[in-house]
Amino acid sequence: MKRFAIILILSVFIQVLSANLLYDITDGIFRAKNIPNTLSMNDGEHYAQLVGKKAVVKYNYRSGAFVDTVFSVSQVKNCPFDNISGYEFSPDESKLILYANPKMRYRRSFTADYYIYDVKQREISPLSEYGAQEAPLFSPDSRYVAFARNNNLFMKKLDFGTEIPLTKDGEMGKVINGIADWVYEEEFTATRYFEWSADSKQLAFVKFEERDVPLFEMQLFDKPEKDGELPVYPSLYTFKYPKAGMPNSKASVCVYEDFYKTTKVMKFGEQDGDFYIPRIQWTNAPEQLAVFRLNRNQNQLDIYFANPKSTVTKLILRQEDKYYVDYENVENTCFTQDGRYFITISEEDGYRHIYQYQMNGTLHKQLTKGKWDVTKFYGYDETRKTLYFQSAEVSPLQRDVYSLDGKGKKTRLTNGQGTHDASFNSRFSMFVDNASSLKSPGKLTLCDHGGKAIRVLEDNAALAEKFASLNLPEKRFFNLTTSKGVTLNGWIIQPEQADASKKYPVLLTQYSGPDSQSALDRWNIGWEYYLATKGYVVVCVDGRGTGARGSEFRKCTYQQLGLLETEDQIETAKYMAKQPYVDAERIGIWGWSYGGFMTLMAMSSGENIIKAGIAVAPVTDWRLYDSAYTERFMRRPQENFAGYDQASPLLKADKLQGRLLIVHGTSDDNVHVQNTMLYIKRLVEAEKQFEMQLYTDKNHSILGTKERRHLYTRMSEFLFRNL
Repeated sequence: MKRFAIILILSVFIQVLSANLLYDITDGIFRAKNIPNTLSMNDGEHYAQLVGKKAVVKYNYRSGAFVDTVFSVSQVKNCPFDNISGYEFSPDESKLILYANPKMRYRRSFTADYYIYDVKQREISPLSEYGAQEAPLFSPDSRYVAFARNNNLFMKKLDFGTEIPLTKDGEMGKVINGIADWVYEEEFTATRYFEWSADSKQLAFVKFEERDVPLFEMQLFDKPEKDGELPVYPSLYTFKYPKAGMPNSKASVCVYEDFYKTTKVMKFGEQDGDFYIPRIQWTNAPEQLAVFRLNRNQNQLDIYFANPKSTVTKLILRQEDKYYVDYENVENTCFTQDGRYFITISEEDGYRHIYQYQMNGTLHKQLTKGKWDVTKFYGYDETRKTLYFQSAEVSPLQRDVYSLDGKGKKTRLTNGQGTHDASFNSRFSMFVDNASSLKSPGKLTLCDHGGKAIRVLEDNAALAEKFASLNLPEKRFFNLTTSKGVTLNGWIIQPEQADASKKYPVLLTQYSGPDSQSALDRWNIGWEYYLATKGYVVVCVDGRGTGARGSEFRKCTYQQLGLLETEDQIETAKYMAKQPYVDAERIGIWGWSYGGFMTLMAMSSGENIIKAGIAVAPVTDWRLYDSAYTERFMRRPQENFAGYDQASPLLKADKLQGRLLIVHGTSDDNVHVQNTMLYIKRLVEAEKQFEMQLYTDKNHSILGTKERRHLYTRMSEFLFRNL
């Protein structure tokens, strides 16, 4: 009896430890520390940091020593807020924009109460008295601030304290001035679409006409009129959301000229507006605005120079691709100060590389070459005539930081191990190297421009020690070659001290979306470690269509999303089934978003090898997803009817094999819960049993400590029962 009690206590103790591990993972206990809310100051020798949401403090880069308190809530008389959510310096650093009370709109955009703080006078005043503002931007001479409110643009003249409207036609659901609509924000990752000219006299902005964009309505079930009340009736949240093949916003480029108080619309060859403008950017000349324009199918990117006075635009450079042109290629285009060149990224030779063009669009030089991808372009140092970038040259599994000088000498600034990302100071004289690997959390090291370490800012040693003390199984990389001769990269984690006489269940984890990468040598402690302690082998393989292996590998899924990727996951399952330690009858798959779509595709492939799957927030038919993302890879349904049908789990519901758990947040504004609702209707019609978990009023990320704990416990219990 005593022995039984000891065993019972030990069993309960082990279960508690396991639960604590799962919760520690979902709570983010193993996330590496970073140095958030830092901005490099103009001299390049100092940086500012938001400390405790109460103060903006100035430090010395090299020594880390405190220099000055730029702003403090406690030092301002009658400060209108208790906590700072964010800040930004004016170009001359004489003023700060501070904000409080942010209210999220979509994934990135928000409104807030913004304030202007005069650093020398130590005086603070609201940016505007007429309601919350959005995305304020100082002019280069620090005398003006442009900002958005209620779909219109405004300008605050700081010398006089006056506010004037720049547009008046903004209206919800009809016209947006200078701020991205839903699809631009989500798929072109920008919220602010207005920019000051170098002389501070002109403001260029994109106007979005969204009258014809279909309206999407989403029920909110837990939004009472008053706090604490029972929400007897659900409310509706509505926004414009263009699905594949549906009308997009019509985008036009306007320039406001302050002296004459006039706004002019730039003229292009085609005026129908059925194109995208992912970015606008002033060159160093006030009479030259660069406009980046993608056609609807996104296989042609045009760079125009627009003259704001004449409104005439001139085509400077055209990039065309038989698949699609990635808008991110123009993300960090820079124009040299001498007015002779611009530097941008292209995939012309089959890999992402950096090119230098003359201002008339003539190619001057391809700056980087090789069978590897540039994965980030950090910028160009005018003083040293040197550019800085990140690439996968060493391996697709790794990232390193490089410099390239004016003579073409390329130097690797990091050690060729793991993943390195750089944050450069304002003068490119120093950078912070954020380095991590599968086994090492992020180490933040301040380096000079040649890569020499100056000091360690954060080594995350305590986290590394804490994680090591758990003696958890280790991930390791491996690769496999498919029956079609394609070599795929992946990682695997197995139960510690696996019993050679036993066979273990396998869970495939993947995302698989275009240009994504899950098999990467970086610190990322996820659910797989917990599952390994419960006797599961977890495997992640990046199939065709994923990133850092050149354009052909990345774009081979064009117009057939889900087909090649599914083949590769099935091949992975078959490869694992042949391993002596694997129970071939217990192989499962799971994924979120695109990974959820892939789960359904793999379980409907006709290959009777997947025994259980979990699909979180899955796309179940690409006709239900947004235009810009879907059409980039699939074209419009009107042009690729067969491709959409082949890539539709909705149309394959009757072929589903294995036990399924499908999960969705009911307020997912990205992958609408409509995807799941239509899919389960098809499952019912096909007499297919399934399990489902909904999260009330949660969005695509299903955030929240309790929600994440519940979700991963729910998924774990499903696997324990079914795999």
